[in-house]
Amino acid sequence: MKELLLVVTIAGERVALPAAAVEAVVELETFTPVARAPAHIAGLSALRSRVLTIVDCMRSLELGSTDYSDGIREAAVVELDGHHYALIVDLVEDVVEALSDPSPVRAAMGPGWERVSQGMVETETGPLLLVDVAALVAGIETKAAA
Repeated sequence: MKELLLVVTIAGERVALPAAAVEAVVELETFTPVARAPAHIAGLSALRSRVLTIVDCMRSLELGSTDYSDGIREAAVVELDGHHYALIVDLVEDVVEALSDPSPVRAAMGPGWERVSQGMVETETGPLLLVDVAALVAGIETKAAA
């Protein structure tokens, strides 16, 4: 497998996003909350004249919520079904190459991580959990609908 992966930290855990799904990495300073939005949607922002829906990855994974009081947050911008989303992460680290196909995870991870997991991939920096971007964007509503 020669797929490129974006290594990010979410809730203190190093994980991988498929780099092909990521349009940009940005720093978001402000956003506007949206009334009655699902809990994992932090709000809306703009990037290059496009509306971004801000996804709080911590809430999507049922791990609490991100503290936005300290200002700028790093985010990976993805497009799904014609809509742009900014995935709030703790840290954007690097782009690495996957050295293996995803393999099943052989440990309990918690319901949020299990919902978004596509398996473990080997990289030059060690094994990483490959995250399903669409499941992260969908949040826990995906689990409720299943």
